[in-house]
Amino acid sequence: MLSCEQAAEYCGCTLSTFDEWRRREIVPGPMPGTTRWDRRAIDRAVDRRSGLAPLDEPDIDEWLAENTKPKHAR
Repeated sequence: MLSCEQAAEYCGCTLSTFDEWRRREIVPGPMPGTTRWDRRAIDRAVDRRSGLAPLDEPDIDEWLAENTKPKHAR
């Protein structure tokens, strides 16, 4: 798990650029309920954006939102 600063550094950009990429949905936001980023989720998002991964793969944020709901909310 990466902090925001580490995630930006991992992406090779400044914090302001990383925030812009998050706003534009180039990279995912932090894991739900945390202030930490999953490095592999960043990799998958960038791979989809660059065409290295199929676009029809489920989005990690969508998957997490659906699969991390409390059991009583499902």
